[in-house]
Amino acid sequence: MSELVDVSAAASDLAQRRSGVTIRQLSQEAEFREACALLDRVWRPPADSPLITMALLRGFEHSGSYVAGAYEAHRLIGVCVGFLAEAGLHSHIAGVDARARGHNIGFALKVHQRAWCLERSLTKVTWTYDPLVSRNAYFNLAKLGAVAEEYLPDFYGVMDDSVNKGQGSDRLLVGWNLADPAVAEACIRPHRQAPVPTDAAPGLDADADGLPVRGPLDGPCVSVRIPSDIETLRRERPAAAQAWRSALRETLGGLLADGAAVTGFTRDGRYLVERKADR
Repeated sequence: MSELVDVSAAASDLAQRRSGVTIRQLSQEAEFREACALLDRVWRPPADSPLITMALLRGFEHSGSYVAGAYEAHRLIGVCVGFLAEAGLHSHIAGVDARARGHNIGFALKVHQRAWCLERSLTKVTWTYDPLVSRNAYFNLAKLGAVAEEYLPDFYGVMDDSVNKGQGSDRLLVGWNLADPAVAEACIRPHRQAPVPTDAAPGLDADADGLPVRGPLDGPCVSVRIPSDIETLRRERPAAAQAWRSALRETLGGLLADGAAVTGFTRDGRYLVERKADR
């Protein structure tokens, strides 16, 4: 275990150098308030309903949970918060300042989180994400090597922040097995995408108007497409975005409930799902 801890710490140092940030645990009231303000800028909740409070961050940090910030010089540009859970650590929320996106800061935060957990003998991190957001699906499943565990319909109920308002809160729960050699490899080397099986059934695809089209789910592998930019679709065509929500819930949610497993996510926006063999 000590060797794994040392290697994970080295991977975290490398990720920080590559992204040009320094990541550390937050412990002061002013830092917590700055972190809350950053997360509110990212998610844009109503003024009277902050996304997270200073007091809650204080409680997480004091009880031994993970509250970390990524700094560029002395400027906070990324935050990641997780709390201790039955599985190990549940990573509740993360955000990167809009001006700093595209520099792998979110990746550096996750690699730091992995090293922090392993140092404390925690070997698994879980978190949820909106399965309709293609860039997050690729980041979580392909780049980090997390594993989809459960489709959770309307997990958070009605949400009122600007990112999620009016679209339901379906989430995909993923598990990140920190001691897995594939995860260790993902933390230091760029991801190489696996080929899409030529016989994959098109369980969900898009028509010429960008609307979802349900297809066959037979065969050992099913391809489940999502929009390339659901956030723009939500602003410009909310009814179409809602149609995708319903279609993905039925298709991907149904497959996972039936025992299928997500084995990858492609750059062009498709979940690859392996169905369990008939008995």
